[in-house]
Amino acid sequence: MSGKLEGKNALITGASKGLGRAIAEKFAEEGARVAINYNSDERAALEVKKVTGGEIFRADVSSREQLHRMAEEIHSKMGKIDILVNNSGIWYLMPFDQYDDEKVRRMMDVNLMGSIYTTLEFLPDLKEKKGTIINIASNAGIGTAAKNTTFYAITKAGIIMLTKRLAFDLSEYGIRVNAIAPGWIETDLTIGGKSSDEIKKLEDDFRSRTTLKMVGKPEYIGNAALFLATKDSEYMNGQVIVIDGGRIDNLTHGI
Repeated sequence: MSGKLEGKNALITGASKGLGRAIAEKFAEEGARVAINYNSDERAALEVKKVTGGEIFRADVSSREQLHRMAEEIHSKMGKIDILVNNSGIWYLMPFDQYDDEKVRRMMDVNLMGSIYTTLEFLPDLKEKKGTIINIASNAGIGTAAKNTTFYAITKAGIIMLTKRLAFDLSEYGIRVNAIAPGWIETDLTIGGKSSDEIKKLEDDFRSRTTLKMVGKPEYIGNAALFLATKDSEYMNGQVIVIDGGRIDNLTHGI
Protein backbone atom coordinates (compact mmCIF):
# COMPACT_ATOMS: atom_id res chain seq x y z
CA MET A 1 0.00 0.00 0.00
CA SER A 2 1.53 3.30 -1.07
CA GLY A 3 1.55 6.36 1.13
CA LYS A 4 -0.24 9.63 0.52
CA LEU A 5 2.99 11.31 -0.60
CA GLU A 6 4.43 8.49 -2.69
CA GLY A 7 6.55 9.88 -5.53
CA LYS A 8 6.74 13.38 -4.03
CA ASN A 9 9.89 15.29 -3.15
CA ALA A 10 9.58 17.51 -0.08
CA LEU A 11 12.01 20.11 1.25
CA ILE A 12 11.69 20.94 4.93
CA THR A 13 13.89 23.77 6.16
CA GLY A 14 15.23 23.57 9.69
CA ALA A 15 14.48 19.85 9.68
CA SER A 16 17.23 18.57 11.97
CA LYS A 17 15.19 19.09 15.14
CA GLY A 18 11.80 19.88 16.62
CA LEU A 19 8.90 20.62 14.33
CA GLY A 20 10.96 20.20 11.17
CA ARG A 21 12.07 16.74 12.20
CA ALA A 22 8.52 15.72 13.08
CA ILE A 23 7.30 16.90 9.67
CA ALA A 24 10.15 15.13 7.85
CA GLU A 25 9.39 11.88 9.66
CA LYS A 26 5.66 12.08 8.94
CA PHE A 27 6.24 12.84 5.26
CA ALA A 28 8.71 9.96 4.94
CA GLU A 29 6.21 7.59 6.56
CA GLU A 30 3.80 8.50 3.77
CA GLY A 31 6.30 7.80 1.01
CA ALA A 32 7.88 11.20 0.33
CA ARG A 33 11.56 11.64 -0.39
CA VAL A 34 12.64 14.32 2.05
CA ALA A 35 15.33 16.96 1.67
CA ILE A 36 16.46 17.75 5.20
CA ASN A 37 17.79 21.28 5.46
CA TYR A 38 19.94 22.27 8.43
CA ASN A 39 22.28 25.11 9.24
CA SER A 40 24.58 24.10 12.09
CA ASP A 41 23.81 20.71 13.70
CA GLU A 42 25.00 18.12 11.19
CA ARG A 43 24.85 15.32 13.74
CA ALA A 44 21.15 15.92 14.36
CA ALA A 45 20.52 16.16 10.62
CA LEU A 46 22.24 12.82 10.08
CA GLU A 47 19.96 11.26 12.70
CA VAL A 48 16.92 12.49 10.77
CA LYS A 49 18.44 11.12 7.57
CA LYS A 50 18.86 7.74 9.22
CA VAL A 51 15.23 7.67 10.35
CA THR A 52 13.67 9.02 7.15
CA GLY A 53 16.03 7.79 4.44
CA GLY A 54 16.21 11.36 3.16
CA GLU A 55 19.13 13.53 2.11
CA ILE A 56 20.69 16.33 4.14
CA PHE A 57 21.55 19.75 2.76
CA ARG A 58 23.24 22.56 4.64
CA ALA A 59 22.23 26.18 4.11
CA ASP A 60 21.42 29.28 6.12
CA VAL A 61 18.03 30.26 4.71
CA SER A 62 18.81 33.95 5.21
CA SER A 63 21.56 33.66 2.56
CA ARG A 64 20.36 33.62 -1.05
CA GLU A 65 23.79 32.42 -2.18
CA GLN A 66 23.64 29.40 0.15
CA LEU A 67 20.06 28.66 -0.86
CA HIS A 68 21.00 28.70 -4.54
CA ARG A 69 23.84 26.30 -3.91
CA MET A 70 21.53 24.03 -1.90
CA ALA A 71 18.96 24.06 -4.71
CA GLU A 72 21.59 22.89 -7.18
CA GLU A 73 22.55 20.05 -4.82
CA ILE A 74 18.92 19.02 -4.30
CA HIS A 75 18.23 19.03 -8.03
CA SER A 76 21.33 16.93 -8.64
CA LYS A 77 20.50 14.32 -5.99
CA MET A 78 16.72 14.31 -5.92
CA GLY A 79 15.27 16.31 -8.77
CA LYS A 80 12.70 19.06 -8.42
CA ILE A 81 10.58 19.48 -5.32
CA ASP A 82 6.81 19.18 -5.06
CA ILE A 83 6.36 20.37 -1.48
CA LEU A 84 8.12 23.19 0.37
CA VAL A 85 7.84 23.55 4.13
CA ASN A 86 9.26 26.86 5.36
CA ASN A 87 9.97 25.83 8.93
CA SER A 88 13.34 27.41 9.81
CA GLY A 89 12.96 29.79 12.71
CA ILE A 90 14.68 31.25 15.74
CA TRP A 91 13.48 33.30 18.66
CA TYR A 92 14.93 35.67 21.18
CA LEU A 93 12.74 36.74 24.07
CA MET A 94 13.12 40.33 25.25
CA PRO A 95 11.02 43.10 26.77
CA PHE A 96 10.14 45.80 24.25
CA ASP A 97 12.24 48.41 26.06
CA GLN A 98 15.31 46.11 25.96
CA TYR A 99 15.37 46.02 22.18
CA ASP A 100 18.45 44.30 20.77
CA ASP A 101 18.99 45.32 17.17
CA GLU A 102 21.22 42.39 16.25
CA LYS A 103 18.82 39.76 17.63
CA VAL A 104 15.71 41.33 16.13
CA ARG A 105 17.34 41.62 12.72
CA ARG A 106 18.46 38.00 12.91
CA MET A 107 14.89 36.87 13.65
CA MET A 108 13.63 38.91 10.71
CA ASP A 109 16.33 37.50 8.45
CA VAL A 110 15.68 33.86 9.33
CA ASN A 111 11.99 33.72 10.15
CA LEU A 112 10.56 36.02 7.51
CA MET A 113 13.16 36.73 4.84
CA GLY A 114 14.35 33.12 4.95
CA SER A 115 10.85 31.97 4.00
CA ILE A 116 10.69 34.53 1.20
CA TYR A 117 14.13 33.64 -0.15
CA THR A 118 13.51 29.88 -0.02
CA THR A 119 10.18 30.25 -1.80
CA LEU A 120 11.77 32.38 -4.52
CA GLU A 121 14.57 29.87 -5.00
CA PHE A 122 12.25 26.89 -5.46
CA LEU A 123 9.39 28.70 -7.18
CA PRO A 124 10.31 27.34 -10.65
CA ASP A 125 10.01 23.79 -9.27
CA LEU A 126 6.69 24.53 -7.62
CA LYS A 127 5.28 26.17 -10.75
CA GLU A 128 6.19 23.16 -12.87
CA LYS A 129 4.88 20.65 -10.30
CA LYS A 130 1.82 22.68 -9.28
CA GLY A 131 3.22 22.22 -5.82
CA THR A 132 2.36 23.04 -2.27
CA ILE A 133 3.87 25.51 0.20
CA ILE A 134 3.41 25.15 3.95
CA ASN A 135 4.65 27.99 6.13
CA ILE A 136 5.23 27.51 9.84
CA ALA A 137 3.94 30.60 11.61
CA SER A 138 2.98 30.84 15.30
CA ASN A 139 -0.01 31.79 17.37
CA ALA A 140 2.26 34.59 18.56
CA GLY A 141 1.75 36.12 15.11
CA ILE A 142 -1.99 36.24 15.74
CA GLY A 143 -1.57 37.63 19.23
CA THR A 144 -1.05 36.08 22.65
CA ALA A 145 -0.23 37.53 26.04
CA ALA A 146 3.03 35.56 26.41
CA LYS A 147 5.61 38.00 27.75
CA ASN A 148 8.63 39.26 25.85
CA THR A 149 7.51 37.89 22.46
CA THR A 150 6.71 41.16 20.68
CA PHE A 151 9.52 41.09 18.14
CA TYR A 152 9.26 37.35 17.51
CA ALA A 153 5.51 37.82 17.05
CA ILE A 154 6.09 40.50 14.43
CA THR A 155 8.17 38.09 12.32
CA LYS A 156 5.46 35.43 12.53
CA ALA A 157 2.70 37.92 11.73
CA GLY A 158 4.71 38.57 8.57
CA ILE A 159 4.63 34.85 7.77
CA ILE A 160 0.85 34.83 8.10
CA MET A 161 0.44 37.73 5.69
CA LEU A 162 3.01 36.19 3.33
CA THR A 163 0.89 33.04 3.29
CA LYS A 164 -2.28 34.92 2.42
CA ARG A 165 -0.63 37.03 -0.26
CA LEU A 166 1.13 34.08 -1.91
CA ALA A 167 -2.17 32.22 -2.02
CA PHE A 168 -3.38 35.02 -4.32
CA ASP A 169 -0.14 35.58 -6.20
CA LEU A 170 0.65 31.93 -6.97
CA SER A 171 -2.81 30.47 -7.50
CA GLU A 172 -2.55 30.98 -11.26
CA TYR A 173 0.21 28.35 -11.26
CA GLY A 174 -1.86 25.82 -9.33
CA ILE A 175 0.26 26.32 -6.20
CA ARG A 176 -1.51 26.12 -2.85
CA VAL A 177 -0.10 28.05 0.11
CA ASN A 178 -1.23 27.48 3.70
CA ALA A 179 0.27 27.93 7.15
CA ILE A 180 0.31 26.31 10.55
CA ALA A 181 0.37 28.51 13.65
CA PRO A 182 1.54 26.34 16.57
CA GLY A 183 1.15 27.29 20.18
CA TRP A 184 3.81 26.34 22.70
CA ILE A 185 5.40 23.05 21.61
CA GLU A 186 8.05 21.09 23.48
CA THR A 187 11.12 21.26 21.26
CA ASP A 188 14.81 22.02 21.60
CA LEU A 189 13.90 25.62 20.83
CA THR A 190 11.57 25.94 23.83
CA ILE A 191 13.08 23.63 26.46
CA GLY A 192 16.68 23.12 25.34
CA GLY A 193 19.25 23.82 28.06
CA LYS A 194 16.66 24.04 30.83
CA SER A 195 16.56 22.00 34.02
CA SER A 196 13.77 19.52 34.74
CA ASP A 197 12.27 21.97 37.24
CA GLU A 198 12.35 24.79 34.67
CA ILE A 199 10.73 22.56 32.07
CA LYS A 200 7.98 21.50 34.48
CA LYS A 201 7.27 25.13 35.32
CA LEU A 202 6.99 25.98 31.61
CA GLU A 203 4.74 22.99 30.98
CA ASP A 204 2.46 23.91 33.87
CA ASP A 205 2.33 27.54 32.75
CA PHE A 206 1.46 26.85 29.14
CA ARG A 207 -0.89 23.99 30.02
CA SER A 208 -2.84 26.44 32.16
CA ARG A 209 -3.15 28.77 29.14
CA THR A 210 -5.05 26.18 27.08
CA THR A 211 -8.68 25.15 27.24
CA LEU A 212 -7.60 21.53 26.74
CA LYS A 213 -5.02 21.69 29.57
CA MET A 214 -2.43 20.08 27.31
CA VAL A 215 1.19 20.59 26.30
CA GLY A 216 2.00 20.66 22.60
CA LYS A 217 4.06 17.89 21.00
CA PRO A 218 5.90 18.08 17.64
CA GLU A 219 3.86 15.24 16.16
CA TYR A 220 0.72 17.39 16.35
CA ILE A 221 2.33 19.76 13.86
CA GLY A 222 3.61 16.90 11.72
CA ASN A 223 0.07 15.56 11.37
CA ALA A 224 -1.26 18.97 10.31
CA ALA A 225 1.55 19.43 7.80
CA LEU A 226 0.75 16.06 6.25
CA PHE A 227 -2.88 17.11 5.84
CA LEU A 228 -1.85 20.34 4.10
CA ALA A 229 0.60 18.50 1.83
CA THR A 230 -1.95 16.02 0.46
CA LYS A 231 -5.16 16.03 -1.55
CA ASP A 232 -7.01 15.80 1.76
CA SER A 233 -6.72 19.61 1.83
CA GLU A 234 -7.03 20.29 -1.91
CA TYR A 235 -9.84 22.85 -1.36
CA MET A 236 -7.77 24.91 1.09
CA ASN A 237 -5.68 27.91 0.15
CA GLY A 238 -4.43 30.94 2.05
CA GLN A 239 -5.49 29.48 5.40
CA VAL A 240 -3.82 29.43 8.80
CA ILE A 241 -4.43 26.40 11.01
CA VAL A 242 -3.94 27.26 14.67
CA ILE A 243 -2.81 24.31 16.78
CA ASP A 244 -2.40 25.58 20.33
CA GLY A 245 -4.68 23.57 22.60
CA GLY A 246 -7.29 26.33 22.55
CA ARG A 247 -5.30 29.20 24.01
CA ILE A 248 -7.22 31.44 26.40
CA ASP A 249 -4.69 34.27 26.49
CA ASN A 250 -5.11 35.44 22.92
CA LEU A 251 -5.38 39.08 21.98
CA THR A 252 -7.60 38.66 18.94
CA HIS A 253 -10.79 39.98 20.50
CA GLY A 254 -13.27 41.45 18.05
CA ILE A 255 -14.88 44.87 18.34
